[in-house]
Amino acid sequence: MRVAMLTGGGDCPGLNAVMRAVARKGERTYDDELLGFQDGWKGVLEGRVVPLGVEQLRGTLPRGGTVLGSSRTNPYKIDGGPEQVRATLREHRVDALVAIGGEDTLGVAHRLAEEGVHVVGVPKTIDNDLSATELTFGFNTAVQICVDAIDRLHTTAESHDRVMVVEVMGRHAGHIAAWAGIAGGATITLIPEQPFDVDAVCEAIRHRHTQGKRLASIVVISEGATPREGTMELQSGELDAFGHVRLGGVGTRLAEQIELRTGYETRVTTLGHVQRGGTPTAFDRVLATRFGVAAIDAVHAEAWGTMVALRADHIVRVPLADAVGELKLVDPELYEVAQVFFE
Repeated sequence: MRVAMLTGGGDCPGLNAVMRAVARKGERTYDDELLGFQDGWKGVLEGRVVPLGVEQLRGTLPRGGTVLGSSRTNPYKIDGGPEQVRATLREHRVDALVAIGGEDTLGVAHRLAEEGVHVVGVPKTIDNDLSATELTFGFNTAVQICVDAIDRLHTTAESHDRVMVVEVMGRHAGHIAAWAGIAGGATITLIPEQPFDVDAVCEAIRHRHTQGKRLASIVVISEGATPREGTMELQSGELDAFGHVRLGGVGTRLAEQIELRTGYETRVTTLGHVQRGGTPTAFDRVLATRFGVAAIDAVHAEAWGTMVALRADHIVRVPLADAVGELKLVDPELYEVAQVFFE
């Protein structure tokens, strides 16, 4: 078979490990020919294809990002886009497509599968907000990067008796913030699932700083967290091709309000794309490799319109519709664990 791969959406540690596993088992077990479309769905629309076999992917296991490149192009937002995707697949004699991405990339894959395209999905998002899978690769790496940063901020915050606001990724779901907040010993963690009260945040910080000790106050906040109506103004951003607002800045705004309302010197660290970069953790390398092997197996089982997923430490196949139907939000029980340590 001629099997093509693409990576869409934000880059993520572990993407190359997935493709490496698809290529290894595809070539060595099934005698497949492996191809790659550059820059996600944009490369499919433009017909930009490259060989992507074992030799091309050698040495990429520890490498972050994606050797194929990525984009946030949505074929369904372009006139004739879906038809061009199918034409490109026919032109390059692609028998099956492995789409590696998050909600948006797999949403396109789901629609194409419904229209008869032979496609299998692999879940990818550092936000860990895809339904139907317990974990996505890249999440573990992102959380570890955040925890490393928080550990370092504790010491400088204690030295100056400062408040540190740490903004992490998480548009609609606060998985990164919740895990990093618990593991990093945050004073308060704010997530999109629960609008926050700025006055309550400030009161907790005042209480902590009046205990007679030099204590660091670390506030971890998801980029998509929102204040309760009327308590703090946020700036709105422009939209991308999938209709998402470009986020970033809530941490800076919150830091300003904390300093204004409490009088305590407050600094903000926005981790941003640092969370996406660099080498994947061992856990993410293993999970990505397992997903890649399972994806090429699904291709040869002709399990079109499915996605590989982690369930109770087993890799299973689930309908793409289940993966993109709704976002996986933070379990309230996990957030309650974080709240035990709020001061």
